[in-house]
Amino acid sequence: MSKILWQFVKYGLIGVLATAINFVVAEVCAAYIWPCLGADDLFVRFCGFPSTAVSDAVRATLAVYCNLVGFFVANGVCWALNRKYVFTPGRHHWLVEYVLFLAGSGLSILCGSAVIWALVRFQGMQTTYSFGINVVVSVAVNFVVRKFFVFKG
Repeated sequence: MSKILWQFVKYGLIGVLATAINFVVAEVCAAYIWPCLGADDLFVRFCGFPSTAVSDAVRATLAVYCNLVGFFVANGVCWALNRKYVFTPGRHHWLVEYVLFLAGSGLSILCGSAVIWALVRFQGMQTTYSFGINVVVSVAVNFVVRKFFVFKG
């Protein structure tokens, strides 16, 4: 397996873990901190999470808050694992590296959060499904930013 392919596989595995962390943290927040799960939400039906009866406009905003909490928790773990197992640190001081890592992720979270908000607000989509679509928006942006701007390669 080529070096770049193996790097991308490791990146993907860590990304799956970070995505799972983001998803679980966001769902727990959506159930207990900023309640925004509708009665038909998957996590309400299959996991017994509590639902709330708020408008789609309120639910959309609260879902973004939940996603942001998940983002920060998952990105801390993701940065540490990417630094150790995927990319070569040293292009920048570790603090600058971390800030750039978060800035790149911030770009993807802004795009993903806009998608979450729009899907819930205007389409009435389930919060859980909108969290899933957010993942698709983030993957490519994050890899390019991390590979070419944050780490040495």
